[in-house]
Amino acid sequence: MTKFYNRFSDRLKRKILRKYMTEAERVLWQEIRKNKLNCRFRRQYSIKGFVLDFYSPQIKLAIEIDGDIHSSKEHKDYDADREQPISNFGIKFLRFSNDDVFLRLNRVIVLINEKIVQSPPCQGGDVRQRRTEGVVGAHA
Repeated sequence: MTKFYNRFSDRLKRKILRKYMTEAERVLWQEIRKNKLNCRFRRQYSIKGFVLDFYSPQIKLAIEIDGDIHSSKEHKDYDADREQPISNFGIKFLRFSNDDVFLRLNRVIVLINEKIVQSPPCQGGDVRQRRTEGVVGAHA
């Protein structure tokens, strides 16, 4: 049986990408790690040889942070070609720019939370409150 998720051959690439995350990835990771939105995300998760910035296996949601290079036509085409085979596994994508993370972080968290709430079994969570407080929703 072919393995598509976190193949051993991609292990070193994932490890390096985790060690050298971009600043935007670090900022977002601090907001979504450790079930802060009542949903577990993994960072630098590989599927079919492509490494996703963040991924929640429970709800099949990938989050990509796009730097300036992603605005070029060539890179947009590459991203679309990369997304297609991964989407065939039922995985949904959210894409944000570095500026989204740096300038509109609360809005980014709200959009992620909306996807979580729409995708059981994770129940979503408040932008700034822990799971134990039982509040679902977000403030923009």
